[in-house]
Amino acid sequence: MLGKLAGFDDTIVAVATAPGLGAIAVIRLSGSQAFDITNSLFPSKDLLLQASHTLHFGGVVADGRLIDEVVVSLYKGPRSYTGEDVIEISCHGSPYIQQQIIDAVTKAGARLAKPGEFTQRAFLNGKLDLTQAESVADLIASNSAASHQTAMQQMRGGFSKELHQLREQLITFSALIELELDFSQEDVEFADRTRLYELVTAATSTIRHLIDSFRMGNVIKNGVNTAIVGKPNAGKSTLLNTLLNENRAIVSDIAGTTRDTIEEVLNIEGILFRLIDTAGIRESDDTIESIGVQKTMEKIKEAGVVVYMFDVNEISAADLQQQIDAFQADNINFLLVGNKTDIAGEAAIREKFSKIPGILFISAKNHAHVDDLKKALVEKVLSGDINTEDTIITNARHHSALQEVLKSLHDVKNGMDNGLPGDLLALDIRRALHFLGEITGEVTNEDRLDYIFSKFCIGK
Repeated sequence: MLGKLAGFDDTIVAVATAPGLGAIAVIRLSGSQAFDITNSLFPSKDLLLQASHTLHFGGVVADGRLIDEVVVSLYKGPRSYTGEDVIEISCHGSPYIQQQIIDAVTKAGARLAKPGEFTQRAFLNGKLDLTQAESVADLIASNSAASHQTAMQQMRGGFSKELHQLREQLITFSALIELELDFSQEDVEFADRTRLYELVTAATSTIRHLIDSFRMGNVIKNGVNTAIVGKPNAGKSTLLNTLLNENRAIVSDIAGTTRDTIEEVLNIEGILFRLIDTAGIRESDDTIESIGVQKTMEKIKEAGVVVYMFDVNEISAADLQQQIDAFQADNINFLLVGNKTDIAGEAAIREKFSKIPGILFISAKNHAHVDDLKKALVEKVLSGDINTEDTIITNARHHSALQEVLKSLHDVKNGMDNGLPGDLLALDIRRALHFLGEITGEVTNEDRLDYIFSKFCIGK
């Protein structure tokens, strides 16, 4: 753990609630002078004589002028979020009142908090490890049931617990191997190589599982860009409107109605799909439509999933197969959706495309089988059921460090297979320990911490 950082002894203050007008706002202070500073502005009661975890009503007074009547919450360290003395002032939500109280507090000796500084102090005081601290930001930014559950699971320490257990076991073996170096002339082994091999094998499996979960975690955290593409008049805009249950896109029998991309977000089973209705793919002399088609091609390359929609009455099975071959050649993750089955009848259409597997047949106009399409989208991006009770990696920094851990564990295993001496095995184990420590914050530096917490909101 790091020693005291620059400014760590200061008492900091920030508005902890969202900016703007509201019924109430919360102003948070943390630091050794939090009680003294607040007490100097709160003549209603001597806060220094009050018990921790109590609420007190009274006025905030500065320069002899009553600013507001507030409720003051007291949290004496270490029984607080940051581990320091913390005070929260609940005032009326006027931005003017908030600023007046902030000005009075800073004039009395506090300084404005940097983004994430409260949570940074919680980390530095051992209230949270780094993975839990980062999950606080994920929890604040969660916008679906899945992202909320995943952030909560990490904030409660599920991920940290797995890593700590693995790190402690590796530390034990590393210490024993390094002890052997002190008795190298006696040719003794303190570290049971068989147990170490079993540990590394199990750890490799665990780390690989965590790395593999990042694809799902990224989907949960950031959503999926989903491009709806196809030829003009295939029903792409009708499908978008049907999925959203509103008339978001213009629908017309005239081909080429959609000239630009239209983007909306749809939540399906906790996963956010960023639906992009694109211009129909065809050659055109219309300059504006041609630009729209070019944008469509760009969206196809950027999309996590491409919904290729086609009019089952207009396209032949041979032409559809050519499009499939083109998608596969470009490694595009696509879903085939045959629309307008209500015209010729679903049975006849299924027979027409019987040699092409994996087609979802729908009628966007009549809402037929649209729920099946939603289920298929979830299965496409997750490749199976989602279980947010499991540990799921959502942080790119964690993913990168875990890849380094996996590489180090492979080196340890290969070293034992090849009979490498203990000093070389110890180097690879220490490397694995280093990157595990980087994830949890047991190995870090001030610049890295400043970067991580700078992405938090002010007041948290």
